[in-house]
Amino acid sequence: MHVDPLVVEREAEERAGVLSSPLQTRTPGSPSVTVEQLFRPAGGAEGRGLNVLLYGAVGTGKSTVVRKLVLDWCAGRTLSHFKLLVPFSCEDLGQLSKAASLRDLVSRKYRHLRKHPLLSGEDDQAKDVLFVFNGMEKMNLDFRIGATELCSDPDEALPPAVLVVNLLRKYLLPEASILVTTRLSALDRVPQKYVSRYAQICGFLDAERQRAYFSSRLLQRSGEPAGGREALIQLLYLNLQRESQLAAACFLPSYCWLTCATLHFLHFTDAKAPIRTLTGIYTGFLRLNFGGEVLGTGEGAAALQKQRGSLMLYVVRTLGKLAFDGVTNKRASFSEEELEQWIGGKTKTDEELRQLAMFRTDVLDFFLAPSVEGGGAEGRRYVFAVPAMQEYLAALYVVLGENKSALEKLSTQVSAAIGQAGEDVNVLVNILSKFIPLRLFAVFNLLKLFPKLFEKISSRSRGSIARTMAAEMFRTEDSHNEDVLDQVEQNLLGVHGPQPEQRGEAQPFELYPIFMGGLLHYGNRVLLQQLGCSIQSSTVAQITQALRKYLVRELSKPQPPEELMDLLVLLYEFQNPRVTAEVLASIRTINLPNIRMTPLKCFVLSSVLSCTPASYHLEGMNLSSCLLTHDMLQMLRPAFRHTRNLNLQYNSLGPESCVLLRDLLLDPLSPIRSLQLCDNPLLEAGACTLLEALPQNQSLTHLSLMHTGLGDRGALQLAERLRQHAGLLELNVAYNNIGDNAALALVDACREHPSIHTVHLYLNALSDGGKQTLYARGVPERQGGRRVKVLASVTEGADISEDWHPILSVILENASSWDRQRVQQQLKAFLRDLDWGRRQQQSVWKRLHFMRVERGVRKTLRMLEKDAPPPTSGFNQ
Repeated sequence: MHVDPLVVEREAEERAGVLSSPLQTRTPGSPSVTVEQLFRPAGGAEGRGLNVLLYGAVGTGKSTVVRKLVLDWCAGRTLSHFKLLVPFSCEDLGQLSKAASLRDLVSRKYRHLRKHPLLSGEDDQAKDVLFVFNGMEKMNLDFRIGATELCSDPDEALPPAVLVVNLLRKYLLPEASILVTTRLSALDRVPQKYVSRYAQICGFLDAERQRAYFSSRLLQRSGEPAGGREALIQLLYLNLQRESQLAAACFLPSYCWLTCATLHFLHFTDAKAPIRTLTGIYTGFLRLNFGGEVLGTGEGAAALQKQRGSLMLYVVRTLGKLAFDGVTNKRASFSEEELEQWIGGKTKTDEELRQLAMFRTDVLDFFLAPSVEGGGAEGRRYVFAVPAMQEYLAALYVVLGENKSALEKLSTQVSAAIGQAGEDVNVLVNILSKFIPLRLFAVFNLLKLFPKLFEKISSRSRGSIARTMAAEMFRTEDSHNEDVLDQVEQNLLGVHGPQPEQRGEAQPFELYPIFMGGLLHYGNRVLLQQLGCSIQSSTVAQITQALRKYLVRELSKPQPPEELMDLLVLLYEFQNPRVTAEVLASIRTINLPNIRMTPLKCFVLSSVLSCTPASYHLEGMNLSSCLLTHDMLQMLRPAFRHTRNLNLQYNSLGPESCVLLRDLLLDPLSPIRSLQLCDNPLLEAGACTLLEALPQNQSLTHLSLMHTGLGDRGALQLAERLRQHAGLLELNVAYNNIGDNAALALVDACREHPSIHTVHLYLNALSDGGKQTLYARGVPERQGGRRVKVLASVTEGADISEDWHPILSVILENASSWDRQRVQQQLKAFLRDLDWGRRQQQSVWKRLHFMRVERGVRKTLRMLEKDAPPPTSGFNQ
């Protein structure tokens, strides 16, 4: 499904206002027209084709409209009265240095049109031809008679610019129609007398067009459930309706594309799909809007490119500098005075003024937009169209070395000059050494030291880039923010529900160091090279070497889960397996509790750990309360192969997830020693599937199945499987609705087991007599026998259990998610056990100890009774 941008026909005199934003130039009630309507016959032009000039700002969809027009014409859906449509890229034509005739130019691009009769110029056959020239601003067209010779022969060889001028003059194939697209700055390059109609492409000015585009892009994949995608579109649409900053940016279809690409990356990452990174998306976005294909190369093309300079490099040196200043000072909005200072304050020459005028007309509104929050008494303020773009440009500004000091820039220039003349200096010294004294000869040898000296200064500069990346990654004031991927999502979808607590006034810029790492990847450097922004491999090597040292140093300190997740994203964006493995070698545990895991975050974690050798093992991986699902577990399986202690508590893993966990435990190379699955609805079927791995698994020593819906049958199955597994040390099956008989069978199996020393059975459906029996079964029958600690209550027979405090802590920690009525009943049973045990004691000190534990239980019970119990579920029952 294609969504057409708004196209409005303009009169020639209306061009005076087109240099401002399309949001300000749209005439109220202006009807939208199609390209086909623009080529309706015009009066007074009999025998001549129409010249239609379609103009618009960067990113409004000019190239997309042209591509759609060509496809529709090929399918016979539009402009069917033209028998031949010939599209050209003006950037391609501008790169050609050799003269060629019009027919040769067409046949070079489209071999099947060689010597086509409609292009012969005979009779009026050209009336059935439509030429399309996309991106006229990338050609130097001169309509002066003295500068561009006249040509009416389609077989005469001339420079491409001369052929285009004569086509527009209607001197060459006057019957042919022409569609030209251009940016605003080049609108007046074609004299008004050569234009039949003007049309402005305005993008998506209304929210309905934006929603239609998002729906077509996000729902285009077939074979996948559409429920999640539709919910995503609804959240996005609500954010657009609030007149957010995103809505102000998305009138440009290019930013709609960027939004969809980012949402696809955040929500629909697939392990089977090619690897994509956020930095790659933004680099590709800029390549899409500020780059193009190259048809041919040559000395003329190289000279032209050198003369023009790189527009993207100009963006980096102006807007990148502004973005860097904002990131450094934690500011996201800028006044008009600041824009003037950073963008045009120091221009002096005519060439600089020309570049600045073109930049302001074509590019400035693409990157900056008025803030929807307003500026108050300070006047209008401007922000980057999307927040992440500020951080990307700031990162590019730093990585390209544009923030060097004057000494560093001078040293680079001198070093390059001396380095280029190095061979000449050596030859000269060898000749003069025969005629000059040795003292003067030593002066010449000093010249050889300059390149090394300046290279040392340069390496210090690149080391400072790495130091900046590490410092920005681990800022103390950002340690309480959400992880960076959640921040990106909130910028696109907004915050629905309670607003997050603001811990500081400063704007967080946590994508900035991640973009710096991503820009060092080879794929992004290739795209930037095409945009005229070169990052040398030697520079990357020096930054990488210093970065590795700083990251290892920071990781020696404990990091909050959000900061650790950001580090994993940085390593993923970096896409350097060797550096990733060396950095991870300093990490022994990955603690990510309460991080809202998504398919992308799971893929990032697995991809990063896949860079390590097979011998690398984490001591622990904590993914508790991460909203994991079965599909996410599939993506995390490669990461689990590097983990000894795996914590998957408090997630949403069902019976189907146990198949994957069983296969993981059956893997002979599996290093997992401890597996915690508390508060996952595994149920009896899932637990039985998981237990199938026990006979063959030799690594597991601790297994927690607390509150997993095990039941009596699951407990009996576990008791039977324990005989076939010799390595287990501790077993937790608390809160599983296990009765007396099943609990007794399980304790008997644990007592016969060669290594199990502790079994957790509290919060189960045990009678008072059953608890006493369980405690007695855990005591060895003969002297020297092995004792199994049975934790069924806060008491052990007539004594206080030494684990009473951990039991109450577990209950209090999980009370919000457990069935409170059930927990309250168990706490009252604990009080009965304590009361009975206290009456059995003769010692005053022991009675006081019982009373102390009773106070702890009653305090926990009162805390639960303050709140109304939540609705119960079958799983809790």
